This record gives sequence, C-alpha cells and structure tokens, in this order.
Amino acid sequence: MSNNKIAILGLGYVGLPLLQAFSRFYDVIGFDINTNRIKDLQTSFTKNTKSELNDVVFTAKKNKLSDANIYIITVPTPLNEDNSPDLSKIKSATELVAKYLNEGNIVIYESTVYPGVTEDFCVPILEKISKLNYNQEFYCGYSPERISPGDDRFTLNKMIKITSGSSPKVADFIDNMYKKIVDAGTYKASSIKVAEAAKVVENIQRDVNIALINELAIIFDGMDLNTNEILEAAETKSNFIPFKPGLVGGHCISVDPYYLSYKSKKLGVNADIINVSRKINDNMSNFIVEKTIKILNKKKINIINSNILILGYTFKENCADTRNTKVKDIISQFIKKKINVEIFDPYVENNHDFNFIENPFFNKKKYDCIIAAVSHDHFKNYKVDDFIKISKGKLVLLDIKGMYNFSTWKL
Repeated sequence: MSNNKIAILGLGYVGLPLLQAFSRFYDVIGFDINTNRIKDLQTSFTKNTKSELNDVVFTAKKNKLSDANIYIITVPTPLNEDNSPDLSKIKSATELVAKYLNEGNIVIYESTVYPGVTEDFCVPILEKISKLNYNQEFYCGYSPERISPGDDRFTLNKMIKITSGSSPKVADFIDNMYKKIVDAGTYKASSIKVAEAAKVVENIQRDVNIALINELAIIFDGMDLNTNEILEAAETKSNFIPFKPGLVGGHCISVDPYYLSYKSKKLGVNADIINVSRKINDNMSNFIVEKTIKILNKKKINIINSNILILGYTFKENCADTRNTKVKDIISQFIKKKINVEIFDPYVENNHDFNFIENPFFNKKKYDCIIAAVSHDHFKNYKVDDFIKISKGKLVLLDIKGMYNFSTWKL
C-alpha cells in the first residue's frame, strides 16, 4: 500500500470516477463543499464498494485536507456573462489547498483552463498562502479530464490520459500514478502549458468543425436540400471527417474555445476562426426558433398562445447534464414570443425554470408543433402514429437530431 494520500477536491462527473479509481491503490479523501453530496456519497459508496479498496474518507470539513500530500483539483471552470473565464472556483480551491500545503506536496489540476492558468495564476496563490517555493518545496501537475457524461465508450479508464508535471521527476511520478488507473494508457506532455493547451485544442477542433457543418446546414436549408443526405454522400470519400449539425452546449465544446480566445486577446492576437465558430454555433438556437415560426406561419397556425412540445432538455443524449444546454435558449425565445412550451425529458426532474411535464404520449393534450431537440434513446422508439395522436391537426415535427424519417423538417 502506498504511503501517499490523495485528496480530490470536487466530486462531480470528473472527481468521483477519479476517487473510485485511485482508491484501489491509495488512501483517498473526497472533498466537496456540498454537505448533502457528501452524505449521499458516504451512504452509496459504503454500500456499493468492495472491501479490497483502501481507506476512503468523504468530507466537507476543510481541515481534513491536511492529511493529504497529493491534491487533485477537479472543480468547474465556467464562463462569466461576457464569456470571459470564470476562475473563481479554481481560485477558491487553490486557496484552500494552499492553507494545508506542506513541503514535498503535489497539486494536480484537472479543470479545463487556458495555457498558463496553473503556473501563472494558481502557483502564485499557492506560494503566497503556503509560504513555500514552487518547484523547490512543492510541485504541480496538470492532467485534463476527458470524460464524456452518459457515454460508456469514453470513461476514465478507456481514454488515453494526458499527464504533465512541473519537473521531470514529478512528471514521471504523476504519469505513473495515472497509469495505474487508466487502462488505455497515458501520454506525458513536455510541460504543464502543453497539456493545458492540448485540452482546449481538442474541443476547439470539434467546435470549429461543427460550426462549418451548421453553416452548411443553414445554406442548404435555404436551398431546400437535406443536409444529412448531402453528408451521407460526402462521407463516401475515404478521408471525409464526419460531423453533424446541431446545438453545441455543455461544459466543454461551448466553453473551452472562449478560454483560448480570452488568452489570445490578451496577447493581441485575433482568434478569428475560433470566435466566428462560436458565433455560428451560439446562433443555432435563433435559427431553429426562426425556422419553427416560419413553418407554423406556412401552416397558418397562430403563433401567439400556440402549444409547442420539446423532447429533450439536456445538452447531450442519454445523460442528465443540463449545463449550458442550448435547448434553454430555444425555450426562452419561444416564451418571449408568447408561445406555450412544455418540455419532456426523462433524465431531468422538474427544476421549475420551465414547464416540465410527465410523458406526453400518455396524456390527451394536443400540440401545434413538436420539436425533437435531444436524441435520447428513449425517444427513438416513437412512431409516426405516436406523434399524430398528440398533434392538433396535421403533424408538425421539427427534428433537430435527425431521428425520424417522417419529420416535417430536419436540421
């Protein structure tokens, strides 16, 4: 058994799998400021784990962090209203760790950031509060998370893990740590900044490519051409890269580009492609609202007080994650136009922000329009007769995810 003890700060979709994996090899402290989360984990982890695991402590008590010598910070790094990086959570976590930092300790960041946040933003905080010298008395590392919530293909142990450390010796130590828990293996980056940059590049690449397809979808829609049919034809070329049009929300693809854009602006460099791609993808909710209204007008359906059913609210399929979902933008715009909106999503409990309902296919209410916004597997079993039964008059079905061959319109 290792003498090292790991403290993981933040027990969400990144921190909890890390805790479970590392607890096979190390004593682990799971820290979260949410006391209810800690209580739930204390109960569920005790019931569902095996006895061969090392000691695991779940706590919201800050002083418990003093027992660790390796700290892994997994807190969120969202955006401010102006799309600038919100580093408040990572700052608070860093300040907290700094109070308990001792000589020889290592602080590893997994939160998504722009290159330089670890060493230029966090390290000075650690030095100031701990009174220790970086790379002499304490060390840092960065290993970006690559978990995709709701997708079993991309769990912690199935994705190659990028690692890095502030000195060659520490980089090797951190890399060996993660090799124990990642079956797919690790990739040791040459520096912390390289590892930070690699993370944002992964998601910027996707954002830019999806923006291109979204722009093509808007163009082809104006030409009354089916974008999915065009993409299927184009995919027959051996080196064609398959991307689909759609809403780009969530905590990674729609956020990370703004981090690098912010940093580039500080450097006096215009991140033109990144910024334009973000603008295109953020505008897709407007395009879908405008398209819906255009179709309703064509069907001679009065917009005001019309009833629209939206299937799906989460930012992606088959998960309960609603962070930065673009479906919210669609709903907000409909409400401003005095359209009645009901949402059905089997993964989301009614959060009272909007009018969430139970399964509408079991009720007698009729809708002027139905929008399939998220491709949950649950929705793929519905047939045309199911939609006709809950439609006023002729079926009006807008299919953002291309799930149905009987849709009125597909993105």
